[in-house]
Amino acid sequence: MTGERRLLDDCFLHDRDRLTHAEALSILKQRVTCVVGHERIALAEANGRVLAETVSAPRDVPLTDNAAVDGYAFRHADLPAGGGTLPVSTRIPAGHPATSALVSGTAARIFTGAVMPQGADSVAMQEDCRVHDLDGGQSVEIPGGLKAGANRRRAGEDIAAGTELLSPGTRLRPQDLAAIASTGAPEATVFRRPRIALVSTGDEIRRPGETLPGGGVYDSNHFLLRALAGTAGAETTDLGVLEDRADSLADALSGAASSHDVILTTGGASRGEEDHLVETLDRLGKRHMWQLAIKPGRPMSFGQIGDCVVLGLPGNPVAAMICFLLYARPVISALGGAGFTTPRRFQVPAAFQVDRKKPDRREFYRGRLASDDRGNTVVEKFERDGSGLISGLRAADGLIEIPEVATEVARGSLVDFIPFSEFGLAPR
Repeated sequence: MTGERRLLDDCFLHDRDRLTHAEALSILKQRVTCVVGHERIALAEANGRVLAETVSAPRDVPLTDNAAVDGYAFRHADLPAGGGTLPVSTRIPAGHPATSALVSGTAARIFTGAVMPQGADSVAMQEDCRVHDLDGGQSVEIPGGLKAGANRRRAGEDIAAGTELLSPGTRLRPQDLAAIASTGAPEATVFRRPRIALVSTGDEIRRPGETLPGGGVYDSNHFLLRALAGTAGAETTDLGVLEDRADSLADALSGAASSHDVILTTGGASRGEEDHLVETLDRLGKRHMWQLAIKPGRPMSFGQIGDCVVLGLPGNPVAAMICFLLYARPVISALGGAGFTTPRRFQVPAAFQVDRKKPDRREFYRGRLASDDRGNTVVEKFERDGSGLISGLRAADGLIEIPEVATEVARGSLVDFIPFSEFGLAPR
């Protein structure tokens, strides 16, 4: 099943040289929507997928009143306030409900998850009870102080019949799968994964395993972005490394646009004589955004060829990753049915200082969480700011975000910190 294409394709070019971070997000949010269809998959395969239907409980969960512990079920009114001894009249394992009501004035040996017998309303934990032999049977001494309904799970206590559990657009987590499974549903209807074509550009770029010529660079961005796209829930196609030629780039983009939801390129996004992405996008489709007032990641572009989104990321690895997380990831999320998502920020004291910062530009530093002398959490800035330093990405726990209005950062001041976990990345 294919999705209904609804991308806005009118041309939009801002009248300033560079867009602010907020303006860029606004443009992206306005121009992308869900474009993928649905599919029905086994619940065991649904972790991380985006739900495409409302899930409601067809019945109570749990279905019946049941014991929360191993112990003895009894009618609270049958026990004196100070406790007492009751004969044990039956035994009820989980999965084997009693066939008759509990005999008045007796207790039932019961196990965790077993259905409460009719007439019983409370359970005493076995650790709190003393069992005595009684003329070929048993009696149980139950302590006082138990409230009516103790250690009993009510039918529908977790989920009442008819309750809406999950709504369309939810990215399914393990606990969500447990909730769906508890209703008895073996499958879920989810959105199809967005299809992304990955393009690397540059005559100097080689793939690992190839011979590296003088001035050559191994293509780390491909593996970085391929993994990041996977965490965003997308399927990727590798279009390889393209030469710095306008005709090669045009052929690749035209072919990919007809069979993918997104084309993601790295490199060639500036205006140098060997950078062809922007002019090729203008010729084949429409460009909605280019040049951002951020550091790193200024030469990022966004446009479309037909119904295919084109995102041109910078060539330096740090800038490529930051632009993917801040801009490409929410676009992929929206295209895939999960809505346009932005990360939460947490304010943390700075364990560094910046004496001078350029105004009118939002900056993102690589940050690492640490503890100060008093055990309080602070954030350290990676000492080197180069956008080609993969070591900074590896050392970081997330991004320190400094707004446009700031011209310095004082040690101890509160700064916004975005942990990588907000983007679905595992901690270091």
